[in-house]
Amino acid sequence: MGPICRCIAKQAFVEAWLCSERLTDPRFHSHRLLSIHTGIRMSEQYSLKWSQVDFKRHQLYLPKTKNGDPRDVPLSGTALAALGALRTASKGDSVFPHAESPRGWFLSAVERAQLKDYTWHCNRHTFASRLVMAGVDLHTVGELLGHRTAQMTKRYAHLSVNHKQSAVERISGCTSAIKTANSRIKGSEASGEVL
Repeated sequence: MGPICRCIAKQAFVEAWLCSERLTDPRFHSHRLLSIHTGIRMSEQYSLKWSQVDFKRHQLYLPKTKNGDPRDVPLSGTALAALGALRTASKGDSVFPHAESPRGWFLSAVERAQLKDYTWHCNRHTFASRLVMAGVDLHTVGELLGHRTAQMTKRYAHLSVNHKQSAVERISGCTSAIKTANSRIKGSEASGEVL
């Protein structure tokens, strides 16, 4: 089983873990939420400066990412709340001033949650998987993850089967609207009425 499938296979358990503050040391709850609600890499998260956080525009600015390109990361309400909690506890420009590495608290939380083979990078896969399963198109998911190519995002395509079905069902409504309009036109032509 590949790393993405391994992460997604645990989706229900991960969802429970996301909602449970008791499985994570309360000091690190905001760390975990920010990761899962932004999909940013560990190195991007733990090098964040407050000057990169724009609370008014609801976004983070990452000047250098893994692929070398800068990018803006939109922030959900949950991510903003996590940053707000971190801001109240923070001094200086570093968002995570005392976090040399999250591995200690993160590994403990994963162990308590009994998530075998779950790594920090699985948070990024969880973010992407949740987007796809919520109906977000793959192009947008790729942009949110900062992928350079569509190929990198295609690994999540198998999760969007229901979304594809939903997409084709949308035109069913259009077809009946067209039939209704055509019926009205034919009816008005038969009666000599001008529309």
